[in-house]
Amino acid sequence: MNMEKTSSGLDENVAGTVAYALGWITGAALLVSEPSNSFVRFHAWQSVILFGGLSVAWFVAVSIPFIGWFVAFVVIFPLSAVLWLLLMFKAYQGERYKVPFAGEMAEHRTH
Repeated sequence: MNMEKTSSGLDENVAGTVAYALGWITGAALLVSEPSNSFVRFHAWQSVILFGGLSVAWFVAVSIPFIGWFVAFVVIFPLSAVLWLLLMFKAYQGERYKVPFAGEMAEHRTH
């Protein structure tokens, strides 16, 4: 695996992984701190779009009694955890793994 260094000195696969570490927060931070690395920007955008959307869905769901709580804890939380682990693993492997919708949007923002 031949990874380039980012402006922060990290290998790009490590920086791509960090984009998912704290969800949309680290994604947004890397959009600001890594303006020129396409690989890192892709993962940062995908993190912001995906985990930002899931955060909004979580807050909407928990504001709805019973059925919303069920959706939040049985659907959104496990889905978020699985995607978080999968995307960090794929980024560390140097892959531009695209989640449907969020990955397409992220791809368009990096070109």
